[in-house]
Amino acid sequence: MKHRIHFTAQDMARTRIAAEPHPLLEVTISARMLQEARGGPAIGAWRREVRGRLDANRAGLLLELNPPRGWAPSFLHPLPSSGDAQEALERARATPRKTVEEQMAFIAERQRHPRWAAHLHDDVRLRRRLFDGLQHVYDQALAPYWPRIRACLEADRALRARDFAAGGMERVLAELHPGHITWKPPVLEVTGTISRRIDLHLDGRGLLLIPSWFGCRLPLLDPNAEPQPFLTYPAHREAAVAGPGGAPAGGSAAALEALLGRTRAAVLLTIADGTGRTTTEIARRVGISPASASEHTSVLRSAGLVTTTRHRNTALHTATPTALALLVS
Repeated sequence: MKHRIHFTAQDMARTRIAAEPHPLLEVTISARMLQEARGGPAIGAWRREVRGRLDANRAGLLLELNPPRGWAPSFLHPLPSSGDAQEALERARATPRKTVEEQMAFIAERQRHPRWAAHLHDDVRLRRRLFDGLQHVYDQALAPYWPRIRACLEADRALRARDFAAGGMERVLAELHPGHITWKPPVLEVTGTISRRIDLHLDGRGLLLIPSWFGCRLPLLDPNAEPQPFLTYPAHREAAVAGPGGAPAGGSAAALEALLGRTRAAVLLTIADGTGRTTTEIARRVGISPASASEHTSVLRSAGLVTTTRHRNTALHTATPTALALLVS
């Protein structure tokens, strides 16, 4: 179904990309993906691994509340996100009963619901089972992959920052997800997971844009989220992200040079000093040829220190959390 989001000038000024990745939102979207057969090779490999170790009884309630298509309660992924999954889980568990009741009633009016969902707000044990299931799915479906996923999301954010610098928020909206998200000023048209059409007037609140690794097929729009509605979009799937690895010891410039070599250390420092660097920018700043810069970024990427996102004819390199830990240790 195609939804329409109406922007005013004030909405454009207040629209932003989420400052931190949202682990619980990724968990709830991943719960949808576990129940589908689509998503590409990377999602397929992940799905096979996770299904092999997921406890269906522990995950059952969460999966039922997150069907492949349709509404899901937003109290499972409270906003704003600090990027810390455990902090977000504690906030989710602390959701007021009234909020649970209101959100479940809203969804029940729009789609079929499991019978037990009507009692969720006044059944403490049922809520505990649901949130324990949320923790279990996080532990099995997200936590083992989170360093790689986070690096991909941060690389995407760096790419959107460049789009904003080049053409403002209109450029960002136009590039989010061609084919599924279309910018027709002053309206953003979105092909989403909800069967009923949404005609959303932001009324000065703006829109929170959240990159998602698992939301690779259809965007997820929540018009009722607080403090502002949010829309997920797929993080660039071209991002080449190495495994998580461990952060090597040594943090001074001299130690970094001893570990990586003078030129490669300079390349890593250049990449980390900004919101992403192109190969040409790295070559110019370090004083090496583009071919040499490309070789060094390839080695750093293989070591899990750099993420490379390809967009049109440009490769944008960003430092991974492992690299940042290395630089500040």
